[in-house]
Amino acid sequence: MIRSVVLVKFKPDARPEQLAEMERALKAIRFEGCTRWEMAKDLGLREGNASHAFVAEFEDEAAYRAYDSHAEHNRIRRELLAPIVEKVERFQYEVS
Repeated sequence: MIRSVVLVKFKPDARPEQLAEMERALKAIRFEGCTRWEMAKDLGLREGNASHAFVAEFEDEAAYRAYDSHAEHNRIRRELLAPIVEKVERFQYEVS
């Protein structure tokens, strides 16, 4: 199983409705082999944290790669995410 963790810091002027639209769009896509997907807002317990995390789990590397290259997923990244993101970090690892 592959777990993907994406940490995002949104621009200070990102509006709540922009975040909600992005989350709705991502949740609407059904990815073959994706067994878990969630988005969470940071609790603000430490200075300098990312503002949100996206965590997804995939049956295998092929399922992750299909998700990563999915046309609608990339449209959402380009049109809904990129305009409001200040910083993004990605990390994938194998879960045993």
